[in-house]
Amino acid sequence: MGKREFQETKYEGEKCVLTVRPALCKGCEVCIEFCPKKVLSLERKQQVVVADHIENCIACGMCELRCPDFAIYIEKK
Repeated sequence: MGKREFQETKYEGEKCVLTVRPALCKGCEVCIEFCPKKVLSLERKQQVVVADHIENCIACGMCELRCPDFAIYIEKK
């Protein structure tokens, strides 16, 4: 069995780099609901979370913590 590779979408903000793995995201919107700064939204066509307001991110980690599918990762700067 080969190693499974995941595509990643990286969003760079002032305080962090937020990475979304679309292959793992099921579009449940839990991360969107917990984000205090409304950084995330759901791209309806593909049902994947996107960080369309990364400039507002405070790197609190709530999206990463609450994602049930480990589809979001935050690297603080």
